[in-house]
Amino acid sequence: MAMSQRIKSSLPLIQKFVASESLSSGRSSFQKTLFNPNVVNDQRNYATSAPAKKEEIRVPFAMFGGSGNYASALYLSAAKANDLDKVESELFDLIEASKKSPRFSQFTKDISVSSDVRIKAMSDICAQAKFSDITRNFLVIMAEYGRLKHIESIAKRFSELTMAHRGELKAIVTTVIPLPPAEEKELKETLQELLGQGKKVQLEQKIDPSILGGLVVEFGQKVFDMSIRTRAKQMERFLREPVNL
Repeated sequence: MAMSQRIKSSLPLIQKFVASESLSSGRSSFQKTLFNPNVVNDQRNYATSAPAKKEEIRVPFAMFGGSGNYASALYLSAAKANDLDKVESELFDLIEASKKSPRFSQFTKDISVSSDVRIKAMSDICAQAKFSDITRNFLVIMAEYGRLKHIESIAKRFSELTMAHRGELKAIVTTVIPLPPAEEKELKETLQELLGQGKKVQLEQKIDPSILGGLVVEFGQKVFDMSIRTRAKQMERFLREPVNL
């Protein structure tokens, strides 16, 4: 298929493009307080034998922006508690419930509601839903600081991190028309080949007639644009440049 052949021909560029650097697990004091309310003061150990060094927990890749920062901090806390899958599931359960309840959805967006009311309401919801301590602490903090309206975007960023932890990568492919099953399978295999055996590709299709043709491939926070729309714009800029004779 011509589409996957174009991707294969761009193998060196895409491999460099999708490479991500790991983010250090060092958390700010704010993040530690945010998700660990019962912080125990460090005590010096004067024993002759040094304690065993714990394995350092790292975020799979760097995220930026407010949602990315919150998602990263939540990931570190959930990973430390070995509760990544549970926290991810609970966040999306809350989002689905919000979509089915206009009243609750409005509550999360209404900043005129006092902090105390938001905290109590979210605490009660978490108790009834029997959410884990990590999820409850996170949602209460979001309620306290008026950030509940960002829960969905934070949850999506958090899910990207948990997928990376499981060796999965979500690739969003945008085309003008839906890909036939055979072409979708070939494209997925091509992406799998590019990413290597250590990754499992989850392919999601999006339809956008405005790209005119070709395709746009998104890997996490990266975008590889091979659409006709973008190539046409590049050609237009090229034609507008003065010609040196």
